[in-house]
Amino acid sequence: MGFRVLKLADSNMKDVFYAPEDYDQSILAKLESNIKEDRSALDLLFGCLLEWGLPLGLPYTVEQIEGCAVHVYNDGDLIACFEEKIPESVVTAIARRKPLRAVFRDSGFADSPAKINVFEIFKRFMPEDADDISKRVRVL
Repeated sequence: MGFRVLKLADSNMKDVFYAPEDYDQSILAKLESNIKEDRSALDLLFGCLLEWGLPLGLPYTVEQIEGCAVHVYNDGDLIACFEEKIPESVVTAIARRKPLRAVFRDSGFADSPAKINVFEIFKRFMPEDADDISKRVRVL
């Protein structure tokens, strides 16, 4: 038995408001990740719960799948992996569980095709929801 204490904070996402003339080559490295540097995986998880309007008091566990920490909220209402390098096999393992929602970190994938492939993997394991996958699977 226990309880959670949550503290309201700013968004987990960086404030990126630049006019086109403010961009140059030196600023590109700062824009590589849209998540604030001081945010933990739990910060991101609870931010997702708030965005989706899920209750914050339900159980969650952290499982290791091929060395990646995978957060499972309320037995599959939300499954999230915020690792930096997520192998396709981990995405497949998550998709096989058919979660109601899944979240990944943008920087967890090597390139854009790998991110697009996430949605295709989920469509393969959840064909009944193929038209709805983009509402259920997010890449932050």
